[in-house]
Amino acid sequence: MTPRRLTTACAVLLALAGCQSAGPPMEGPATSPPGPAGAQAQNQPAPYKAEEIEAMVAPIALYPDALLSQVLMASTYPLEVAKAARWLKANPGLKGDAALKAVQKEPWDVSVKSLVAFPQILEPMNDKLDWTQKLGDAFLAQQKDVLDAVQRLRTRARQSGHLESNAQQTVIVEQPATTGATAQTIVRIEPADPQLIYVPAYDPAIVYGGWGYPEYPYYYWPPYPGYYPGDAFVGGIGFGVGLIAAAAIFGNCDWNGGGVHVEHHKATNIDRNFDARKAEGGRWQHDASHRQGVPYRDNASREKFGRSMAGADGRTGFRGRDAAGGRDNGFQGVGSSGSAVQRDVNRGNTSIQSGARGGGARGGGFGGGRGGGGRR
Repeated sequence: MTPRRLTTACAVLLALAGCQSAGPPMEGPATSPPGPAGAQAQNQPAPYKAEEIEAMVAPIALYPDALLSQVLMASTYPLEVAKAARWLKANPGLKGDAALKAVQKEPWDVSVKSLVAFPQILEPMNDKLDWTQKLGDAFLAQQKDVLDAVQRLRTRARQSGHLESNAQQTVIVEQPATTGATAQTIVRIEPADPQLIYVPAYDPAIVYGGWGYPEYPYYYWPPYPGYYPGDAFVGGIGFGVGLIAAAAIFGNCDWNGGGVHVEHHKATNIDRNFDARKAEGGRWQHDASHRQGVPYRDNASREKFGRSMAGADGRTGFRGRDAAGGRDNGFQGVGSSGSAVQRDVNRGNTSIQSGARGGGARGGGFGGGRGGGGRR
């Protein structure tokens, strides 16, 4: 081997030896883009605040307990609420028990079917589906918080002199059995005549003695036409026309347990196909099949109910987009006014999403909220 080649060979061997003796290059902490689970955790909306929930339940907190429970159940099925309201408009001659019998064949949840007997409730829930969806989302994720908010508002209404027994309702006050920070006075509201159901209408700013949450304006339901005569409002609250609709009642509130109950034998009178197994022990359970694809707000609800949720097409319809071309095509099959409802839902969903990013939803509602404790 020539000296030149020997020198070159030695240089190569030294280089190889150096590579073998050197350790691996230093690496920083392994990083990777967040996967779906990480992204969901980052986008998880904060729980609704107590004041925000009070604003949601303000227009319904003074309903009779049983009727209130059924509104809460039905709010978790906003698309079926819209369909039931369209049915009601298409069948104006059917009321009370006749309406209940006529919807037997409809594939809606029993709570939604029951509300066809109460147009003054079903219509506002349909007109403001953004509110309905928010209430349902809150009830699914924070049932006890929702019921506690109702009790706080009832206590305020009593203190301001706007909630008391009369010819339409019986107000029962139950003092806590124990004392302490968690002790709570329970205010129950029952029909004075079990066969005659009155749905009160009121301005929350009056009956609750003012509204102290400027950041969360209360929701307001104007009196439903034809049910509340002009002289029906005394002391800021009106009861209007009583409805012979005892057959529509099957639920109740479990104030101490923080949930709602179902009397399955009464539910079967409304829906012959009602599955009593879904109310084992009398406790209501959300049925994801009646959600019809409407997305859940939070991860816990998605994990609990989303896997059994049927109706992906319903999700597309509720969001108002044609899967093929992105065209506005919301609420197919629920009536000619579906586009107006979809605009409201889109506005409500936008407000819910923006509120979630900021720590709580504030938008939507009845005409937009005003600051300083106004209404929406």
